[in-house]
Amino acid sequence: MPPLRPGGRVAIVAPASAAPNAADDAADWLLSRGYQPRIMPAARSRLDTPFDYLAGTDAERAADLHAAFTSADIDAVWCLQGGFGSWRLLDLLDYELLRRHAKPFIGYSDITALHLAIQRHAGFVTFHGPMLAQDLLNGREEPTESALYAMVGGRMGQGAWIGAPDYALPTTLMPGTATGRLAGGNLALICAMQGSRHEIDTRDAILFIEDVNEAVPRVDRMLSQLAAAGKFESIKGVLAGSFTRSGARDDAQFQYAFHPLLRERFGPLGIPVLAGWPSGHGDPNLTLPLGARVTLDATRQGLRLEQAVTR
Repeated sequence: MPPLRPGGRVAIVAPASAAPNAADDAADWLLSRGYQPRIMPAARSRLDTPFDYLAGTDAERAADLHAAFTSADIDAVWCLQGGFGSWRLLDLLDYELLRRHAKPFIGYSDITALHLAIQRHAGFVTFHGPMLAQDLLNGREEPTESALYAMVGGRMGQGAWIGAPDYALPTTLMPGTATGRLAGGNLALICAMQGSRHEIDTRDAILFIEDVNEAVPRVDRMLSQLAAAGKFESIKGVLAGSFTRSGARDDAQFQYAFHPLLRERFGPLGIPVLAGWPSGHGDPNLTLPLGARVTLDATRQGLRLEQAVTR
């Protein structure tokens, strides 16, 4: 997959919820960073009630994705925000078309539905990373922005180390190392897709999970659902990202409430588990290469890339 170079051309897409007033601000932000933006039509749209949570019709949002991937003058596809609705597009997408025109695709939260489906059916690396309106226009802490550029810009080759900043303080729940394909995203979306042809493939995977506004009992229920579905039977390790309460001041302390649950669920599997990793709805929001082969080192508290993710 070609990297996004300085001066590259970026399609701004809204596969989920509407943020029409943010599209032009996002374009200005990209220009200020030296990139050339192209706002796809649905990114400036909002449907009428009761579907006003969606940026354009399903057909319009899917067409934007197809056009962004197939256009020769687009180097990366960057989501404006998450919200709701990405899952409505999954049966409308031509995954063979996306595979033939693979390029960096960036987003998280509700965009998890698209990450999982692309992993299942197109098989190229996608990037769980900060979105334009939801993160970058709001000024996420470094290294949110610089880590993204390094990851999608071709500066993270085989053997590169992905580490958290000193102030992020991830926690080793189960020490050790393990190698596998990085899979996952937003826990609620992973569970919502169970039973569909797009559900997560966790075979020999390093499982990454994160979420927002979910209390411990609900996370317990979601993990129990995945366990009952056999999704933990062959995982090699677990990377638990940000579990935050939107707008709360004690998000750092809130992370620790999930540690006993994660130990109970994954400890008996004898696999490395690293919690409090700064990717997801927290701040900072580090970019992760979903679908890439990585080594999780829970003792050293980071990831090593076992392949180049762009070249």
